[in-house]
Amino acid sequence: MATTPSSSLEKKLAAFDPNALGDTAGGLYGLPFTVEEAQVVVVPVPWEVTVSYRGGTALGPEAIREASLQVDLYEPDIPEAWRMGLAMEEEDEKIAEESRQLRTQAADYIGWLEAGQPAGKAGNFATVPQQVTARGKALVEWLKAKTGSYLDAGKGVVVLGGDHSTPLGYMHALAERHEEFGILQIDAHCDLRPAYEGFEYSHASIMYNALKLPQVKKLVQVGIRDLCQQEAELVEHSGGRVVMFHNRFLSNEKFAKKSWKKVCGKIIAQLPPKVYLSFDIDGLDPKLCPGTGTPVPGGLEFEEALYLIRTIVESGRTIIGCDLNEVAPGDTEWNAIVGARLLFQMAHWMGVSQGRIQAHISEK
Repeated sequence: MATTPSSSLEKKLAAFDPNALGDTAGGLYGLPFTVEEAQVVVVPVPWEVTVSYRGGTALGPEAIREASLQVDLYEPDIPEAWRMGLAMEEEDEKIAEESRQLRTQAADYIGWLEAGQPAGKAGNFATVPQQVTARGKALVEWLKAKTGSYLDAGKGVVVLGGDHSTPLGYMHALAERHEEFGILQIDAHCDLRPAYEGFEYSHASIMYNALKLPQVKKLVQVGIRDLCQQEAELVEHSGGRVVMFHNRFLSNEKFAKKSWKKVCGKIIAQLPPKVYLSFDIDGLDPKLCPGTGTPVPGGLEFEEALYLIRTIVESGRTIIGCDLNEVAPGDTEWNAIVGARLLFQMAHWMGVSQGRIQAHISEK
């Protein structure tokens, strides 16, 4: 899928110094590409209406953009990764403002629910779930159209949230262009709750909604360590369509001195040839993402996650799309720094799998 750069872009590439400091006048990671020139486009979605604990994820995309200037561009396995062409859209301020307004209403409603108010006496909150669901559906259609236009133009797409409800429209766009694919979900939570807290497009319902797409033949969950009985039963009765690699299983394998390479082999064996990667940053150990909305003890180390992604590509599978969500700036820049480095790896390994840039793997 690699394209031949135009003469103007060739000149720009020739003039760019990947060893220099990140240029604030440049784009994501200080790269010289515009969205039109890039082979892979990052679409920010500053949306966090239904978060049920701590907020801040809507600020994640801009925080990652700023932190990206601290990321060196050399990746040993993809030495010329920066040449692939990666750029990030400007945030849609209308989406951000709508999120802020609806978040206030949703937070008040969630507080009312948590106070144990009797059913049928919602008062001023009676229409909140319907309003939030209606706008959630509109967000799905907006993102479906936006990402679909990039896919039709031959570009790769990464969706950058926001909370984990954000990428559903992108999954819909991919479902219209691929007969079947699997989802690899790296996450602390199952996100298989139907209409959580009355919100159909909740961050806790993203994979429940994804499974409504018949093109999604498999959902493989990795790092899960927080789920309810209803979600456990859905997995159990899915007929193998949903496969969970619970964090307890991963830990037991480690305690039994099983190699991470073998564990990854078991995970990858469950995936079809086409894979969509959905990465909630709380799938990592919370020391790497302390600002995220709902941190849970346990989780993957950074290099464990990268090894899994890299091994998927080495297996010959194609990552047809990906998202990164739930990065909240928190009290320090650490969350955005980790998020920016993870985004760089995800985007470029997706690019390798799609033939947009070559990798040189030193150790198989």
